[in-house]
Amino acid sequence: MATVNSVTGPIDTDDLGFTLSHEHVGTNAAGLRHTYPEIIDRAGIKEQSVAAMAAVREDGVRTIVDVSTFDLGRDVALIREVAEASGMQIIVATGNHLAVPRPFGDLSPDVIAELYVREIEEGIEGTGIKAGIIKVASDEGGITPPQEVVLRAAARAQKATGMCISTHTWSPERIGEAQVRILEEEGVDLDKVYIGHSNDDTDLDYLFGLLNKGVWLGLDRYPGGTRPGTPNWEQRTEVAKALMDAGFTHRIFLSHDYSVPKARHGAEVQEQRRRANPDEYNFIPRYVLPRLKELGASDAEIHQITVENPRRFFAGE
Repeated sequence: MATVNSVTGPIDTDDLGFTLSHEHVGTNAAGLRHTYPEIIDRAGIKEQSVAAMAAVREDGVRTIVDVSTFDLGRDVALIREVAEASGMQIIVATGNHLAVPRPFGDLSPDVIAELYVREIEEGIEGTGIKAGIIKVASDEGGITPPQEVVLRAAARAQKATGMCISTHTWSPERIGEAQVRILEEEGVDLDKVYIGHSNDDTDLDYLFGLLNKGVWLGLDRYPGGTRPGTPNWEQRTEVAKALMDAGFTHRIFLSHDYSVPKARHGAEVQEQRRRANPDEYNFIPRYVLPRLKELGASDAEIHQITVENPRRFFAGE
């Protein structure tokens, strides 16, 4: 029996169900909730998150993978509260996002890998909550030297624990290819690697190249279109169907990269977020899956992407 760590304890991978593979309960910045807690509406985040999770459970989703890391202001105690109140199974991450802590750039990847392994095997911040996935990130402009250190650390933590890796990328610059090269140098089993944000453009040659390397692809920015020049949600869904038609239904995930509004201030920004995706975590069940069926996808293929692929990924099948 294969299991994966969640904020409420290990989950049998057969019980994951419909899984959204790249989401956030709430993001901010490292240390902010400890140093300036008045900036963060923790109670409001919890209230909004519980309501959003309850709503998407009604649409059949059973598991959320929250890939918020330390430098994204990860609050695993809050995430556990949301899981317990909503009934949602939530998996959390170790690793780092784009704002790599300055000292990490001067450390050996082995030193950082030990930190990730501790969060996987012992727990995060003394809570006993264990990470179920490793998150790394690179974006526009390519992999910076500190991000490369983190990527190599993630690779070494993966090899030590067997844990899966999820990456943040910028597909218009084919950043996933650079990430894969480094992971290959480190000897990572690419079947344990998920290249995220792979639907920010429509370059099928790039996506086929990644899939042929043996990684999984996250089509995990919905509705999309918030960064200039990126596809709208219909175009993103057409890309998903093209990958399915090419025989890769069994290697893709769907998700939103959604996070509830996070601060007591900045009402204008919060309203922009709501306007961009008023359906929150429900956008894929309500719009993307019906559109895939209109394009010819079968119920079995939808089940494969939303249920079987996450199960197989975390089970190591």
